[in-house]
Amino acid sequence: MDAKKALAAFAALAQPTRLTAFRKLVAAQPDGLAAGDVAAACKVPHNTMSTHLSALTRAGLVTVERQGRVMTYRADLDGLRGLVGFLMRDCCGGNAAICAPVIQEFNAACCAPKERASV
Repeated sequence: MDAKKALAAFAALAQPTRLTAFRKLVAAQPDGLAAGDVAAACKVPHNTMSTHLSALTRAGLVTVERQGRVMTYRADLDGLRGLVGFLMRDCCGGNAAICAPVIQEFNAACCAPKERASV
């Protein structure tokens, strides 16, 4: 990812509703969510969410698939990977020992098992 694409992604995520929508889509991987479900989760009207999802799609962070009348949105994990890679590319001057805690924390946050609600 180059700086221009990274700035577009950061700009898209700099808006609260888009950030919330993107996080919802990441959590819904790999199935994704219908546009209406994203709008409901973010508590915004459908037409407003459509504008936000379009911005995320243009920024390379979201993909969309039409299934009949339903538009299913998914987080573009390659886009997310590219953005994180852009941030980490020059991490700590190439000293892996300095970067290790950042990577470990990232892995722990991403791969931690979800807590189940007690019955």
